[in-house]
Amino acid sequence: MAVARSASTTTAKNGRVAQRLSFAKINDTLEVPDLLALQTESFEWLVGSPVWKKRVAEAKAQGLPVVSERSGLQEIFEEISPIEDSSETMQLSFQNPYLEDEKYSIDECKERGKTYAAPLYVEAEFMNHQTGEIKTQTVFMGDFPLMTEKGTFVINGTERVVVSQLVRSPGVYFETSLDKLSDKEIHSVRVIPSRGAWLEFEVDKRDQVGVRIDRKRKQSVTVFLKALGLTSEEIAKHFAGFSSIEEALEKDTILTKEEALKDIYRKLRPGEQVAAEAARLLLDNFYFNSKRYDLAKVGRYKINRKLGIELPLNTTVLTIEDIIATIKYLVALHDGRTHIEGARGGKKVDIRLDVDDIDHFGNRRIRAVGELIQNQVRTGLSRMERVVRERMTTQDIEAITPQTLINVRPVVAAIKEFFGTSQLSQFMDQNNPLSGLTHKRRLSALGPGGLSRERAGVEVRDVHPSHYGRMCPIETPEGPNIGLIGSLASFARINAFGFIETPYRRVTKGKVSKNIDYLTANDEDEFVVAQAGTPLNADGTFAEDKVLVRKKGGEVELVSPDLVDYVDVSPRQMVSVATSLIPFLEHDDANRALMGANMQRQAVPLLRSESPLVGTGMESFAAVDAGDVIVALAPGVVTEVSADHAVVKQDKGGTKTYYLRKFDRSNQGTNYNHQVRVSVGDKVAEGSVIADGPATENGELALGKNLLVAFMSWEGYNFEDAIILSQNLVKDDTLSSIHIEEYEVDARDTKLGKEEITRDLPNVGPELLANLDERGIIRIGAEVRPGDVLVGKVTPKGETELSAEERLLRAIFNEKSREVRDTSLKVPHGEQGTIIGVKVFDAVDGDDELGSGVNQRVVVYIAQKRKISEGDKLAGRHGNKGVIAKILPIEDMPFLEDGTPVDIILNPLGVPGRMNFGQVLEIHLGWAAKQGWKIPGDPAWAKRLAAMAKEAAPGTKVATPVFDGASEEEIAGLLDHTLVTRDGKRLVDSTGKARLFDGRSGEPFPMPISVGYMYILKLHHLIDDKIHARSTGPYSMITQQPLGGKAQFGGQRFGEMEVWALEAYGASYALQELLTIKSDDILGRVKVYEAIVKGENIQEPGIPESFKVLMKEMQSLCLNVEVLSADGQVVSLKDSDDELYRAAEELGINLSTRFESSSVDEI
Repeated sequence: MAVARSASTTTAKNGRVAQRLSFAKINDTLEVPDLLALQTESFEWLVGSPVWKKRVAEAKAQGLPVVSERSGLQEIFEEISPIEDSSETMQLSFQNPYLEDEKYSIDECKERGKTYAAPLYVEAEFMNHQTGEIKTQTVFMGDFPLMTEKGTFVINGTERVVVSQLVRSPGVYFETSLDKLSDKEIHSVRVIPSRGAWLEFEVDKRDQVGVRIDRKRKQSVTVFLKALGLTSEEIAKHFAGFSSIEEALEKDTILTKEEALKDIYRKLRPGEQVAAEAARLLLDNFYFNSKRYDLAKVGRYKINRKLGIELPLNTTVLTIEDIIATIKYLVALHDGRTHIEGARGGKKVDIRLDVDDIDHFGNRRIRAVGELIQNQVRTGLSRMERVVRERMTTQDIEAITPQTLINVRPVVAAIKEFFGTSQLSQFMDQNNPLSGLTHKRRLSALGPGGLSRERAGVEVRDVHPSHYGRMCPIETPEGPNIGLIGSLASFARINAFGFIETPYRRVTKGKVSKNIDYLTANDEDEFVVAQAGTPLNADGTFAEDKVLVRKKGGEVELVSPDLVDYVDVSPRQMVSVATSLIPFLEHDDANRALMGANMQRQAVPLLRSESPLVGTGMESFAAVDAGDVIVALAPGVVTEVSADHAVVKQDKGGTKTYYLRKFDRSNQGTNYNHQVRVSVGDKVAEGSVIADGPATENGELALGKNLLVAFMSWEGYNFEDAIILSQNLVKDDTLSSIHIEEYEVDARDTKLGKEEITRDLPNVGPELLANLDERGIIRIGAEVRPGDVLVGKVTPKGETELSAEERLLRAIFNEKSREVRDTSLKVPHGEQGTIIGVKVFDAVDGDDELGSGVNQRVVVYIAQKRKISEGDKLAGRHGNKGVIAKILPIEDMPFLEDGTPVDIILNPLGVPGRMNFGQVLEIHLGWAAKQGWKIPGDPAWAKRLAAMAKEAAPGTKVATPVFDGASEEEIAGLLDHTLVTRDGKRLVDSTGKARLFDGRSGEPFPMPISVGYMYILKLHHLIDDKIHARSTGPYSMITQQPLGGKAQFGGQRFGEMEVWALEAYGASYALQELLTIKSDDILGRVKVYEAIVKGENIQEPGIPESFKVLMKEMQSLCLNVEVLSADGQVVSLKDSDDELYRAAEELGINLSTRFESSSVDEI
């Protein structure tokens, strides 16, 4: 997508240029990179796409180091090759994996519920060492899911996202802790591989160096070194000057390698017979066998860097050199030294000694989608390897071919398991374009191989100085996952080792250059970095004598310009995309900014999108990179436009048709709809907007509406963050949105016969069938309400054997109602809308596409337009959220001097305590932008404004980038120079306040009130989805109490504390009926219903079912418990079933049934 985006926000709509007037003082030296690169580049490496190959070739041409020249799949197949049998007479190896064309298009996969995948093939070569015979075949390895252009996967018809994982990098980690008894510092080191056993060394309080192999008992380090083949002399030579090792060597009684191996074996496998060969194999398998132990290239890179050694990156097992260097580093650290000798880049250097901070981003890396899938394929292939070995020994050697050895099921199952059930493969958040984009850029510390919520402490969740420019310090969830899930910063990228890099401008000889270097967190620690806002002269030198800089560990100080190594590329490089969309972020408290960033993801796309008057300049990048805006791939002229496609005749020749999606349902049930933004004859450039998607306008993100806000209290209706709206917003559909629900029904084979989709339903009146077609399926365009039939379906009913006479009568009168029951798909309780789509799928003979036993599937789509109403949740971009408490008639709303009524009233008390002052600055600048302005002369406050910002027409869209926006002084100046109304007045003064009048009395309010335009979002927490009421419904099978929750059509729980409240008031009869006839007194509730229907008096409550359950539990403890009436008679606890059946027959309702799904609708 990076190609299809230009830097400016220009569009070709009617030849107009939609460009924001920016208040930025700092020019960005780097354009925001492709925001989906995190996903797409990783997957391109996995499958070895042409784009990835081109990138590798370019890097080689520029002389840059290339970490991997092989694709992810190639690596994994080469890693497993060759598979040999136990006698090493046969081997099977793999090479050149490749993907064929995909089976179905993305749209077909979504419609049919299929996975968007391509067949994976690999060349397999079988070699018989005895005969020298070689057989080669191309083998099918299963279907491999493909990534869409938007960085998503379509799995079983639904779009999913694979979230990148933040994990501890393999490598060597030094730690220090305090011994509680002696108060001495204890130093230890862990060598952590990507796969395999840990190796730990420790210097204890007696200065003795010990080693732990695979987290078992501690052993002497000299014994371990001897077991690796070093003699006492070699050890003494390597560790000359390290007293603790020399002392351990003197005490050591074991002299030979064999004895050392046996000693280690005894401690690792106590009680087993010791053989020298077994002991050698054990140690070899632990650390020196590439099948069992893998540091990965990143682990080797980290060890080389930390210890100052220079082994090739493909040495992914431990070497004796590694172990010696690790012990030297540890002992030197314990001895209090600051440096040891090492090598880097072929030169001898002093390596600084320090302990490692596990939360530092130099020690945490990203496992992106490519690596996560690669690990899963590895698991599948290792399972397959066992099958291959088994088949090599059981099959006839002459008949063996690669195809007969390979069983691809384990590989297919492993991939399927990952996409279907892994914690990191998630149902995509498609609420709006921003939520999808943020989901793809999410970084999670959870998942397999990561942390768990319970074990993660405060340190790992906290903001770390090394997060700067890499992970956003603001955007993270508010619940138990706080700090464990983050978002990639706007300019960050992932390097070949998986570490996050952030860009900086290089400073050479005190001059800031245009050259940009990407630094990892470890690299950055070596340098002194100045902020993006540092004043510069025209020639790039620093304008001040002292520059504010950041040093290692996030320490800030003032230094002279010649000490500065780098400068930030942009003020917004430390925050994520969602956070950088908040104007005046620098004036908001971080907690509220967090809520603001998170709530933008919950905004529902509205009927008519409107981009913000006050933006930040990131709107176009977010919208276009999210992939929901259709942009021109090449320049040309529009030759044809319709609602669902646009044709562009390209300048380079040929035509390109852009297809639009119309009224599709997103994963969250919101409306996904494209609207054309070009006309026939328009010229389009590369990157021009052809069609807007949901919640975008002219290629800019448009999540809400610009509304006229007044900060005042109004009769107490906006107490505690409640919001008052104008009826005008309801009438004009300003905050209306479309929501689409999907309902499906299957006609299956049952034991009693086939289910049938039909219009011929038993005991259903003609009014309910009016909208069904001849097949029994609802017509498109029909308005439906709860209980309406969407798809008529009948299911065969089990019957007793009929007599000959009955069969004859049945045959003559064709009474179907006796044989089948109505199992039609109906509109659920609380839902309504218009039918906008129907899909019918028929099973073809022998094709199991719909699932076993399914003959036909019907999918119905219902759309509903939801107007804004009381109870809906609205929010600004500054964490200022609230629920609508009252919708006032337009004539009652306060109005300005020219008669303009305000749209929304917010409580001013919501600002000072929350410390999100950015919203106040937003309304002032919003007012100025809506009215337009003209600055006469050259006042001092306007000195830093761009020339184009000296004048603005009414309705100009402005940008105030984060940490580099409009100042308070500039906003006050603009309010003073807004364009006047027809009668030559300015309604809002330079303080941002206006004289408002009460709409009811026409009297002015006593004090001036802050009025202006704020961007308001309608959030997904809609009252229509929450409001719920029940009279009768399903009951729990055991306790017979009503179920809970809207989804189960449950009741409201009257719990323990509510019972206490009624007991306190002595409301015994109210309490009795709540706990009996309104709950689980089965006979009682039937009789009450009957009495209400017939208008009779309600009888006394009986014994509740939960009491009977208690009795049964006591009887199961062999206690004979009886219930006695007041006169001492034993009360029978059995219900009279006759009563229940009689009531059910008479009333047409069954309140007694003991099945969990028993409900009114089914009877």
